[in-house]
Amino acid sequence: MTGAPSSCADLRIALFSGNYNYVRDGANQALNRLVGYLLRQGAAVRVYAPVVEEPAFPPTGDLVGVPSFAIPTRAEYRIPLGLFGRVKADLAAFAPNVVHVSSPDPAAHRAVSWARGHGLPVLASVHTRFETYLRYYNLAALEPVMVAMLRRFYRRCDALVAPSESMAQVLREQRMNYDIDIWSRGVDREIFHPGRRDMAWRQGLGVADDEVVIGFFSRLVMEKGLDVFSDAIDELNRRGVKHRVLVVGDGPAREWFAGRLPQALFTGFLGGGELARAVASMDVLFFPSVTETFGNVTLEAMACRLPVVVSEATGSESLVDHGRSGRMIRPGAIRQFADALQGYVENPALRAEHGAAGEARSLDFSWDRINQTVADTYLRLIRQRASRG
Repeated sequence: MTGAPSSCADLRIALFSGNYNYVRDGANQALNRLVGYLLRQGAAVRVYAPVVEEPAFPPTGDLVGVPSFAIPTRAEYRIPLGLFGRVKADLAAFAPNVVHVSSPDPAAHRAVSWARGHGLPVLASVHTRFETYLRYYNLAALEPVMVAMLRRFYRRCDALVAPSESMAQVLREQRMNYDIDIWSRGVDREIFHPGRRDMAWRQGLGVADDEVVIGFFSRLVMEKGLDVFSDAIDELNRRGVKHRVLVVGDGPAREWFAGRLPQALFTGFLGGGELARAVASMDVLFFPSVTETFGNVTLEAMACRLPVVVSEATGSESLVDHGRSGRMIRPGAIRQFADALQGYVENPALRAEHGAAGEARSLDFSWDRINQTVADTYLRLIRQRASRG
């Protein structure tokens, strides 16, 4: 390739991920969608990430396995190590013109060093607020240390992409980097829409048509706010507010969550149309997580015409219009969460009004337009690097 790149077809992207497809989550589904889009535009993409014998779903594009080890307390997740032997040789043979890192792990650190040594630009995508995870493992005192470590990593990159303007502002305030574009998230409207609502399916779970279902769907891990969810449901029960709880998802905290909410309905993991049917068959989403940088769960619920009750946190602030499409509550404010939920349970007209507003907002999120933003950022960084000689 000669001259400055002008289109996706000129791109050769080395993408490093700590979890590309071995456990399903919102971040890696966004990465796979991005790779699929880039490949359709003619770009060359090579993905470097840990691999396992039975991944959650097939990878999009070419995936090169990176040596890794299981996290001792969370064995389903793996930490990719540095660039060794065959991986480094494969990277050199691929000859990328831009490197994309998506998690601040050892392999990504080495990839940044490799790129800088070869005069290549590096883009980092921010998918989660890693520093907030420490709060759920009684390690909140170490949060400043984690922030400092993240700052060192992200400031070695040429630019960042964040999934929401609220998250970008947090990154600026933390002095992570000052070149930050928005790589938002989209919603598949062919899958998530109000027409998926299925009263017969609800009845099969033992839910009466006149019962109001408070729903939760996500990977079941403590950092999704399961404790806050449970406490708020307890408060509704103390008030005598009639409702049903429907939990969709699986994960290491499922047993804890089921023990905390013995009357709740647990479906286990659902995907695709089955997930959309379950979401559309809820009446309100309650998702108190503060670790999200965007809130795919919130957007998918909004697309299904559900009012949402969420924490005032990065991601949600860019999606939810408080008092119009849902309620945003101060993190951990149990009584206020319960107040918001009670309002929706007892007022069907309010549920309908806020659900319709949320669905209208969800129409703004087109995957192709969103992913082109990342491609444009790659091209800009390559041109800027070339102009500096």
